[in-house]
Amino acid sequence: MFIEPNTRNGSGGWIEVICGSMFSGKTEELIRRLRRARIANLSVEIFKPEIDNRYHESNIVSHDESSIASTPVTHSRNILLMAEGVDVVGIDEAQFFDPDILEVAEILASKGVRVIVAGLDMDYTGKPFGPMPDLLAIADYITKLHAICVQCGAIANYSYRKSSRDKLLMLGEQDLYEARCRKCFKKGDS
Repeated sequence: MFIEPNTRNGSGGWIEVICGSMFSGKTEELIRRLRRARIANLSVEIFKPEIDNRYHESNIVSHDESSIASTPVTHSRNILLMAEGVDVVGIDEAQFFDPDILEVAEILASKGVRVIVAGLDMDYTGKPFGPMPDLLAIADYITKLHAICVQCGAIANYSYRKSSRDKLLMLGEQDLYEARCRKCFKKGDS
């Protein structure tokens, strides 16, 4: 269980990373933490990569249809311009951001901001995805979530692509991807 640190104790900022496979509840957990920050009367700004418009043009939307308003950005450095003076910054789908997201998170945390980042830790081939490995390395807190394997019901840690296309960035949901355990992921379509 994640225990939320107190941002008002003068200890400065930090970086939290929520990671896991598709359908593991990463965005749902991000939304939950951001809503709790607002309940605590903290100022919150939320960002997502502009390319992610699967559910909504600007809102962050989880697979269970929870949503929260966000600002789509084309480059991670834009976050620094829009997050001036806030207590908490939420960032969804971090794997789609450019490598500068690492420095952006560090700058914000050093300014005393609580930075909450959510993203896929592995791509559809089972390899580390985008800037996520580096974000995990510098995180003060890490939450790894798991889905349920649609093949056998075990704990799922992989995002299996049901399409044979090998393009790395392919936005989709249950029509293109499914959560799988290690064994079923390795088994593939057999």
